[in-house]
Amino acid sequence: MPVAKRLAIDADTSDEAEPLRAGIQSVEVGFELLDALSQAQGALMLRDLAAAANMSAAKAHRYLVSFQRMGLVVQDPVSTRYDLGPAALRIGLATLARIDAVKLARERIDALLSETGHTLAIAVWGNQGPTMVHWTEAPQTVPVTLRLGDVMPLLTSATGRCFAAFMGSEGRDAQRIAPMVRDELARLKKLPRNGDLSLVDVPQSMQEVQAMLDDTRQRGLARVVHSLLPGVGGFCAPVFDAQGRLALGLVVLGSVATLDTDWQGAPASALLRCARQLSADLGHGPTQPRP
Repeated sequence: MPVAKRLAIDADTSDEAEPLRAGIQSVEVGFELLDALSQAQGALMLRDLAAAANMSAAKAHRYLVSFQRMGLVVQDPVSTRYDLGPAALRIGLATLARIDAVKLARERIDALLSETGHTLAIAVWGNQGPTMVHWTEAPQTVPVTLRLGDVMPLLTSATGRCFAAFMGSEGRDAQRIAPMVRDELARLKKLPRNGDLSLVDVPQSMQEVQAMLDDTRQRGLARVVHSLLPGVGGFCAPVFDAQGRLALGLVVLGSVATLDTDWQGAPASALLRCARQLSADLGHGPTQPRP
């Protein structure tokens, strides 16, 4: 092939490749505007939106014109503020509809297991209460006599306390959980304490129940030590969906001889980080109110 013709072909190929690279980069740059809008609490002025996306107002405006044509962004004609449009909503709803919360949580278990070194579980609300649906035992740990399908008590398990705290504060869930809490409390009151270590952390009145649940909400996760099983401690962190509802509970538990049961300990911190990331992946925003 003549050298001139080969150089011409190479030049054509280069011309085609360059717009492709620029186009991909432009998508990434433009996405910063959509990402800024998604994290904002409301519509934004052009200058504020551009600043959030780290670009000039003139550059941001060019992207926004295209996004408006696509329905990804809308502009209020009175306030001139920009917000996410109907196309962005359709994409978000389609994504949420395809997310399986339990499947997503199971995909994180191995990494969390390596980080905590303790048995992990996933619980969801079933017909009878919080129910274990996934279980992964850490190697070289004391076996815990729980099984898949087990329904956890609301007041003596970290899982139950988590669901009671984050599901039972209002609405129909509260109406469903409240009588279950009262029945369980009545049964616990009949048990002879006599210095029983497993009952030290168990509430004895509705006032103590409320204080425990308020503390759980404030800390963002639930804990038990000895209450579920003698010698066993555990935490349960809530995972919320896009509507702010409790989707599942993420659980870590183990022998109190090896599990750090401090609220600020490594297992609790790792569990809480994972639960918050899962909530974000399910569409729950950091400023979104929780039950």
